[in-house]
Amino acid sequence: MTGTAERRGTGRRRSVLLFAFWAALMYYVFFLAPNQTPVRDLYFLKKLLNLKGDDGFQMNHVLVALWCIMGLWPLVYSMLLLPTARSSGSKIPVWPFIIVSCFGGAYALIPYFVLWRPPAPPVQKSELKRWPLNFLESKVTAAITMAAGLAITVYAFSSGGDVWKVFYQYFKESKFIHVMTIDYALLSTFAPFWVHNDMSARKRDDKGSWLLPLSLIPFLGPALYLLLRPPLSVAPCIGLNMNGRNF
Repeated sequence: MTGTAERRGTGRRRSVLLFAFWAALMYYVFFLAPNQTPVRDLYFLKKLLNLKGDDGFQMNHVLVALWCIMGLWPLVYSMLLLPTARSSGSKIPVWPFIIVSCFGGAYALIPYFVLWRPPAPPVQKSELKRWPLNFLESKVTAAITMAAGLAITVYAFSSGGDVWKVFYQYFKESKFIHVMTIDYALLSTFAPFWVHNDMSARKRDDKGSWLLPLSLIPFLGPALYLLLRPPLSVAPCIGLNMNGRNF
């Protein structure tokens, strides 16, 4: 009982620190991030949303690639969180956070990370045949996600050095691009923990441990894990707290 109480206390402290990090992050986003080009930001957003016709301006390839891959991250986190962390010990459902993350990215997911408590509830066999688990557990979904992410990454890195220099200049001037780039970095940073949690919930962390270091590769690592992970068991799941300890 003492060990359990200590783990809970440590988990609460980690949650407090994570919340403080999120609060500081949001303060930076709203008040400190560079915002030198709001008019240009609006123009870029309209171009990326195809709300502007062809006016002869060619969008930066790295920016286009970042925009596209940010659209795939919510799907990756859905596949990691909904099957094995769809609700927590504190009865907080994850799906509202996933929906908001389609617009807010990691800034919308971190509050769930703060509130989440292991373990996840056991999965019933009937759930695996119903939406959304049948879609999120599908190897076809994982393969399409991996292929799309790989194509976008190749597109970005095949751009010349001058394109990357222009993107870096955008990053220093534009709040829109600055915040989106940080969002990408945050999603990449948190993904290995949730890969580990998913791996443990499937009771395959010993056999698939070689996949965990690969999950450090932004987007492609977690996407590869989703493609290769074993099927979800209907047995009771094992969760991880934010300290990486099993419950």
